[in-house]
Amino acid sequence: MNHWLMKSEPGEFSIDALEAMPERTEHWDGVRNYQARNMMRDQMQLGDRVFFYHSNTEVPGIVGIAEIARTGYPDFLAWEPTDKHYAPKSTPDKPIWYMVDIRFVRRLQRTISLSELKEHADALGDFPLLRRGNRLSVMPVSAAQWDYILGLE
Repeated sequence: MNHWLMKSEPGEFSIDALEAMPERTEHWDGVRNYQARNMMRDQMQLGDRVFFYHSNTEVPGIVGIAEIARTGYPDFLAWEPTDKHYAPKSTPDKPIWYMVDIRFVRRLQRTISLSELKEHADALGDFPLLRRGNRLSVMPVSAAQWDYILGLE
């Protein structure tokens, strides 16, 4: 099993929104970074666990856990001219962008904030979220990092 961290602005899509979805499942669309796309398309597997991270908020941090409910498939919203993530070079015959479905598992007992994660940088090692300049919305989390972070809860 792999582990991941997926970032979303709560005003765009929040842990509350995921929990409220039918079957507590929704597609994770709109990723327009090739590295993140490749992870979603090629590496995410059914049942992989995901830290749900709220970004661009007063207290950014990990707020919940989800799981991969459907592996990578073409992001059909890229083909919709009225969608904000429209990508005219992506077509049904030659998709460029991919998405996965995630399912709500649970909320954390408390938000594990970015500032708290930074306090544990030595223990977390090369944690992608803490890398200077990292802007990826999807990133891998090692099993050791996953366990350590859950231990902070």
